[in-house]
Amino acid sequence: MVPTKKEDLRKLVSQTTMEMYEELTPELIRLIEQTKHDDTLSEAQKQDEISLHMMGYVKTCTNEIIIEVLAEILGLEE
Repeated sequence: MVPTKKEDLRKLVSQTTMEMYEELTPELIRLIEQTKHDDTLSEAQKQDEISLHMMGYVKTCTNEIIIEVLAEILGLEE
């Protein structure tokens, strides 16, 4: 679908955003759980690692959203 109005683009971006966050959430949860149970890290280090995981998650989601929306608009295939 190539959006012809700003509202259509907004819907496309919103839908893609929800899909990407849902798709990538299990990996984030796995990383957080792995970090929480890492006995080689102090509590402060664990919190730092979890913060890094969260920032990486948001960055990855953002990149994937941009790629998916542009691919949809430009008609690109896998």
